[in-house]
Amino acid sequence: MRKAILAVIGVTAVVALMAPALGLGSADGRKVLDAKVLGAVSEPYTGTANPIRGVSGGGLPWEIADASADLRADGRLHVEVEGLVLARRAPVPANLQGTNPVAQFGAIVSCLTTVGGAATTANLTTATVPASTAGDANLDTTVNLPSPCFAPIVFVTTPNGAWLAVSGL
Repeated sequence: MRKAILAVIGVTAVVALMAPALGLGSADGRKVLDAKVLGAVSEPYTGTANPIRGVSGGGLPWEIADASADLRADGRLHVEVEGLVLARRAPVPANLQGTNPVAQFGAIVSCLTTVGGAATTANLTTATVPASTAGDANLDTTVNLPSPCFAPIVFVTTPNGAWLAVSGL
């Protein structure tokens, strides 16, 4: 009897965990990603050597004071960053340490999905928004999420698509 109860609890837990993922990309406004912490690009993820889901890191290490990302099943995306600046250490040149030389930040939402029955990655790029020299920016936009959209990741990017910060920490 105890094994049967544990099996029922286990199946119920699996179904409860999978149900939100199955609906991603639908038109409702359920929260599918609520990242309260984003991590800044660091070595060895700078440049093209070790991309994450096909997205290369910025060319130098960065640091971030605070950030959050909120993604809804209907594609609404809100990203807020504070203090996203070049790292205050080598290999960043001393005159650039602690500054943001990028005038605009964008975002990429990356989902694992299927196309024609085959697993693939969908990277959805947003428009850019102004970023302060202190590394502060707010992005409010909507992306067209694929269905399904498993394991979503949000990247904060440069205008050319290199990531500076990422959810999933």
